[in-house]
Amino acid sequence: MKEPLWIGEPAALVLHDRLLALHGGASGLRDHTLLTLARPRQHFSYAESPDILKLAAVYTGGIVQNHPFVDGNKRTGFVVGILFLELNGFRFSAAEEDAAQAVLQLASGNIDEAAYTAFLRANSSPEKKSPKKIRKK
Repeated sequence: MKEPLWIGEPAALVLHDRLLALHGGASGLRDHTLLTLARPRQHFSYAESPDILKLAAVYTGGIVQNHPFVDGNKRTGFVVGILFLELNGFRFSAAEEDAAQAVLQLASGNIDEAAYTAFLRANSSPEKKSPKKIRKK
C-alpha cells in the first residue's frame, strides 16, 4: 500500500471550527494531547496489513473516544475520517441516519474500531477513476 494522504492538526482544527460555525456548540480544544492524529500514521507504519478503511476508523475513533474538543467531537471525528477516505480514493455512501448511529455507537464504546471499520467497508467503495481526456490543440 502506498503512503496515503494524511490529515494534519491544522486541517482538523479548521474542520472543527467550521462544523461548530455550521451546527453550533462550544468552541475550544479541551486537551491538545488527546487530539491523536499521529495514531493512523503509526498504524500505517506498524500494522501487519493497514488499509484506508481501517485508517479512517482509527482517525474517527481517536477523536470521538478521546474527546479532545470541548464540543463537536463526534462530528469532527466523523468528518475527519470520511475526508481521509475521500482524499484517498474512496466514496462513502451510508445514509445519514446510519452514519450517525455508527458514530454514536463508536463514541459510547458499544462498538470498537474493528466494527466501525466493518461499517465503513460496507458503506464505501473505491472511486472509479475516469479516463484522462486528451485535449486536441
